[in-house]
Amino acid sequence: MSRSTAEFFHHHPSSAAIWTALSAVYLIWGSTYLAIRFTVQTTPPFLSAAARFLISGGFLYAWRRTAGDPQPSRLEWRNASIIGILLLCGGNGGVVWAAQFIPSSLSALLVATVPLWMLLFDAIRPAGEKPGAKALSGILIGFCGAALLIGWSASGATPESLYGALAVVAASLLWAIGSTYGKIPHLPPSPLVTTGIEMLAGGAVQIFVAWMFGEFTEFDPNAVSTRSAWAWSYLTVVGPVAFVAYAWLLRNAPIPLVATYSYVNPLVAIILGYFIGKEILSMRILLAAGLIIGSVVLVSAPKSR
Repeated sequence: MSRSTAEFFHHHPSSAAIWTALSAVYLIWGSTYLAIRFTVQTTPPFLSAAARFLISGGFLYAWRRTAGDPQPSRLEWRNASIIGILLLCGGNGGVVWAAQFIPSSLSALLVATVPLWMLLFDAIRPAGEKPGAKALSGILIGFCGAALLIGWSASGATPESLYGALAVVAASLLWAIGSTYGKIPHLPPSPLVTTGIEMLAGGAVQIFVAWMFGEFTEFDPNAVSTRSAWAWSYLTVVGPVAFVAYAWLLRNAPIPLVATYSYVNPLVAIILGYFIGKEILSMRILLAAGLIIGSVVLVSAPKSR
């Protein structure tokens, strides 16, 4: 590991390193919602997600072990695997499945409730910080926005739109649990090795889920469109950069500061979904966006300053 890389990944990170990682999370994750929607148009959700996580995770793990990063202990493998299953199979898997039924901007807005869940879980974990009255008000406002989006989905043309919205809410809950758990256990000293293990574990479980859903028998490689193939390639090659940055931020930056990605990502997703994905923006969605993003700013911004 070079000196600059070592300085980036070890303790006492600089402000430049933190904001570089945050920028990657902001921009890359904001664009992945539309990429996921394009991917699942002609490929099975869990199978496509499992393939990219196994490829990316295997590459990261093999690269860093070859470069000299230490072999993780059994405890470190277990802890990183638990986080990977929660984040990638539970969190990302729910979003990928829901992308078949709801717009990418709607998914991004519902995922924006993650900091609200994280605030609640951080309050109950050992040595966690208890939310004050302002934070509790922000949580209530944000969940009201989420309820508006769920109600909009329930009034959609198909029942699947409601199922998709509820799946993203459940995915956000699992992502928040995994993110908070990531502050507690012993993990490999190299964030890249940690990320590789998390991707391998999450991808392996998603393979099982894909089999349970019958995706292996339904998948036809000849039916994959060019747009889906390019979107999947983008998620596989560029997406892990944001996940590495996020995993590093969880261990090197305050949770409220890390949580700011959740009110930047939806803005990126809404813009891309509207101009590229041709998604509809109704007043109800914009109102919900204001409530959710405003609530996250309310509970996160004062502490991040």
